[in-house]
Amino acid sequence: MPKKHTLVCIGDVVMDAFIVLKKARVHEHPDREHLEICMPFADKIPYESLTVMPAVGNASNVAVGARRLGIDTAILTSVGSDYYGKEVLGHYRKEKVATELVKVNAGKPTNYHFVLNYGPERTILIKHQDYAYYDPARIGNPEWIYFSSIGEHTLGFHEKLARYLAAHPDIKMAFNPGTFQLKFGPKKLREIYRRTHVLFVNREEAQLILGTKRDHIKELLLGLRALGPKIVVITDGPLGAYASDDGSCYFMPPYPDPKPPISRTGAGDAFGTGFLSALIHGASVPEALRWAPVESMHVVQYFGAQTGLLSHPELLKILKKAPKSYQPKFI
Repeated sequence: MPKKHTLVCIGDVVMDAFIVLKKARVHEHPDREHLEICMPFADKIPYESLTVMPAVGNASNVAVGARRLGIDTAILTSVGSDYYGKEVLGHYRKEKVATELVKVNAGKPTNYHFVLNYGPERTILIKHQDYAYYDPARIGNPEWIYFSSIGEHTLGFHEKLARYLAAHPDIKMAFNPGTFQLKFGPKKLREIYRRTHVLFVNREEAQLILGTKRDHIKELLLGLRALGPKIVVITDGPLGAYASDDGSCYFMPPYPDPKPPISRTGAGDAFGTGFLSALIHGASVPEALRWAPVESMHVVQYFGAQTGLLSHPELLKILKKAPKSYQPKFI
């Protein structure tokens, strides 16, 4: 019989190599929606520094963050049978994240991503291996699941997970769709959205899921709730975040920290960590909105998505010092 954990995080794990660029420029392309980072072609380009971080990824970051906040956490993921796979497992043991749901794929390499940092922003070169994962039924009966970015060949896994949640309605799931899950679209993942208790997306992802260019925040919040989630959280980068539950809509400003961010890598995962962990600790949605930006604020002061993740006492200490105006507002 599987051990019961409070939280099981599900999603791909990667090794991240953070490369701080020395020579690059950013410009806006008239035919493209986003900015572009440009470097000299067919040239040797100096870089500032290289830092390798093990066991990162949306679900992995939240697993480590929740564990530091005092929550009994396991992770369901896959690694290769190589040196980096052992590094990942060693990192989890160090962080006290349970690993009995980590499947080692013989003969395959562990996911390895390259994070190009220029200023506070980053561009990530990604590749997800076609892994086998343990069946979702192996998770047992945790109180919560956090489900996020996973490989593109996993539609069947999503269907199995949705059926398992339907058969175990006491399990609450937080869902933060990753790149391939967004590509699947809400129709293919209809049952996943229906079984979601908390949905985490950014503003652009909300528009993509709903197939709209309209960006009125209340319309986005209520449109996403219509897909099934009980609580919807929409982050808006350094501008703050929004949430909706039971018809109430809130705006939460960023934590008022005077220090500029060093790297925004992992800010969204840290926000999700803070919000979800607050709910697990019994907090209300407005209180969870106070926890979340504190985690984000601290993470962006460091390189890496996990370096600045807080312990429970550290987070509460920062909250105690927060100005009285640091509160969510009804919208």
